[in-house]
Amino acid sequence: MKDNNETWRERGENEILFSRVVKAGKRVYYIDVKRDRRDEFYVSMTESKRVKEGTETERPVFEKHKIFLYREDLIKFLTALTDAAQFVGDHRPLTGHNVPIDDYAEHTPLDLPQEATLNTGFDIDF
Repeated sequence: MKDNNETWRERGENEILFSRVVKAGKRVYYIDVKRDRRDEFYVSMTESKRVKEGTETERPVFEKHKIFLYREDLIKFLTALTDAAQFVGDHRPLTGHNVPIDDYAEHTPLDLPQEATLNTGFDIDF
């Protein structure tokens, strides 16, 4: 009979059950759902930022930051993230993706196109 540790090693500590990638300039965000040793799911978010370009003889260097969230903390985290995104959307509407760079000086936050505001809605069922 196999013990839990052996089963865990066979399965792999880094088993990714679900994954999404968000590319943002020099940064890439990996949002993964994994399983811990107690068979609980958790969300692992990794920010990967290239800090040194690679060459023919050297690999690029990346700086990584991780956040781990368990189910009991997800609602609190998403509520805080939604509040922060709403604050940013209300006070600094998007400009980079919706307004040509030459037009930045011509627009104030009050006269930006409606589609330039940040949509911050989340609909999550547990």
